Amino acid sequence: MPVLQFPLPDPGEGLVEAEIVTWHVAAGDTVEVNQPVLEIETAKSLVELPIPWEGKVVEILVPEGETVEVGTPIVTIEVGGDVDVAEAEAAVDGAAEVDASTSESPAEEAAGDMQASAEVAPPADDAPAATAAEGDEEPQQKTLVGYGPTASSTSRRARRNRPDAGERALAAPATRGFAKAQGVDIDEVKASRDDGLVSRDDVSAAAGASTPRHMRPDAPTAPAAPSAVDAAAAARSTAPERPVVPAAAPAASGGLTDERLPIKGVRKVTAQAMVSSAFTAPHVSEFYTVDMTRTMEFVKELQRDREFRDVKVTPNLIVAKACLIAMKREPMMNALWDEANAEIVMRSEVNLGIAAATDRGLLVPNIKDAGRFGLLDLAREMARLIDIARHGKPSPAILNGGTFTISNIGVFGVDAGTPIIKPGESGILAIGAVRPMPWVVTNDAGEQDIAIRQVAQLSLSFDHRLIDGDVGSRFLSTVGQILENPAKGIAWA
Repeated sequence: MPVLQFPLPDPGEGLVEAEIVTWHVAAGDTVEVNQPVLEIETAKSLVELPIPWEGKVVEILVPEGETVEVGTPIVTIEVGGDVDVAEAEAAVDGAAEVDASTSESPAEEAAGDMQASAEVAPPADDAPAATAAEGDEEPQQKTLVGYGPTASSTSRRARRNRPDAGERALAAPATRGFAKAQGVDIDEVKASRDDGLVSRDDVSAAAGASTPRHMRPDAPTAPAAPSAVDAAAAARSTAPERPVVPAAAPAASGGLTDERLPIKGVRKVTAQAMVSSAFTAPHVSEFYTVDMTRTMEFVKELQRDREFRDVKVTPNLIVAKACLIAMKREPMMNALWDEANAEIVMRSEVNLGIAAATDRGLLVPNIKDAGRFGLLDLAREMARLIDIARHGKPSPAILNGGTFTISNIGVFGVDAGTPIIKPGESGILAIGAVRPMPWVVTNDAGEQDIAIRQVAQLSLSFDHRLIDGDVGSRFLSTVGQILENPAKGIAWA
């Protein structure tokens, strides 16, 4: 029976690499078609991967805790029954093509070229390859759930190391940002990888090649007597490429040493996204101090309402609804800057992201077409997604495709900040802590007085390529006015 290698596939989010979190099988175990065999951590989600064949596990190739690139063989399976090897390979290979064809973001498109293909390992001596007898019925190869060709699938793009003239290079947004910071035209960088994806190392090499010889770190200098530092550097230069934690520094007076944590998973992806956003989207931040007294009273009324008894009602719910109403008045706040096609996309739906702090890091599930929900259904959907983010396994579909985000930093007692926009989105609104503060109030007679009111600060960051200052200011003012007087939300909805 043939022994096939199962490569790490892209589960549909433009995956470049993933960490092997948990294996559900071991060598010698039998597996069935579509049986989940391992759990991986991708961009910001935990995903269970099923196996496309039935048979016996021969060897686990990548242990738990290791991070590998898409296409890397991770397990070998001795496939049972009469199986056509070519069809068995296609069960995995077709899945990668479908996933790549449905990617949307530049990062996903770049990663889409990294197609996984099954490789046939030499069969064991005691398990010769099976061949179908002439005239036998052609065996039926089952297809992995969610995998295989579809009507929307496209043919695989040819691999290349250098983009054609006038064509954009394949690179993740963070790599493009790094190239820009180094003053390198990424479209002129030659990729060292077979899949044509330009890496950070490629950009660094290109930046070094464009630097005058006498300014390069490796420029020749007068010979000097070797020192202990030189010897240590030489030893490090021969170390394996995989990051290795160096020896601990001498202990301080208290006997404590620094701890080094690997940059991976959610932290790694968050860092890449923030760097990409900072280098590509010019941020403008504005602030609005708002009297939240009426909103807080409105929240208490809803909490007493029988219809809202089973849902969690917080000021964040009213802020979310206020943003949706304000976007109807200022649709540019929900637009997309499409650099590749030199277009501004006026999106028809608001996919509202709700920032959630979790044990794995910051996750931002988004409510698809949030504008279609009334207040009660919006509360239910917010609670459902936050619960999945914190206690479940959010899928890529829940985390990807957002258009605008709200973040409640007030739960930490923070008043204001300058939030960074999530790549692909137009803006982000942070809501500060609601505090009792002295406030100037005006009665019906026009008389002013000082009163203690519930006050908070709103912090809005938006993409200045898309949004002019007047648009962003009107949006923020509209949100603030609704929070000052929720009745205006009914009038403007």
